[in-house]
Amino acid sequence: MSITSTPKTATIDHAALISRTLARAFDDDPMMRWFFPDDASREAELGRYFTTIFTRQYVHHGVCEHTEAAAAFWVPAEAQAKAVPDAETIQELQNILGDRAPLFRDAVETVAQHTPQEPHWSLSVIGADPAAQGQGHGAALLRSGLAKADAAGLPAYLESSKPSNLPFYEHFGFTVREELRLPGDGPLLWAMRREPRRPA
Repeated sequence: MSITSTPKTATIDHAALISRTLARAFDDDPMMRWFFPDDASREAELGRYFTTIFTRQYVHHGVCEHTEAAAAFWVPAEAQAKAVPDAETIQELQNILGDRAPLFRDAVETVAQHTPQEPHWSLSVIGADPAAQGQGHGAALLRSGLAKADAAGLPAYLESSKPSNLPFYEHFGFTVREELRLPGDGPLLWAMRREPRRPA
């Protein structure tokens, strides 16, 4: 029996499930491997990282949805200014990242310089547990968020550091706008944008 891929709103009560799912989903992500290079501790560190950004940031200012095996964090246009980490969150992330914290800070600053200035919906995080990939979980979450962006008449924006994910996003109408090399010999990031569509 396959697990359900119907998106549901994520609340703070789902933090443990969501952080576990995303830690597994991002284990092979080039950017996360760069921030968390130790294979032995990566899953635990990723779990703490996603717990922190979900419970302190996105659950309050974003549109967070999940299935039983995937999660997505969107930031609507009107919440962009609020969905930035406060000083306490930044400190917590620095503690998790340890000596990789300066790389993380430089990467965030670099990406911020290339983020669109016009109103848009931003897909901050999306991932599915590898054990359930190919079962439509990520697609269901992407469709749900894009429907909201379309209803608002706004473009959608994301960054991906995993080249194998680009065709998946292109299937949903995203196009690569820019290629960014993260500082400190970091991985490549692809900035992608999708124009709004009329709601069906």
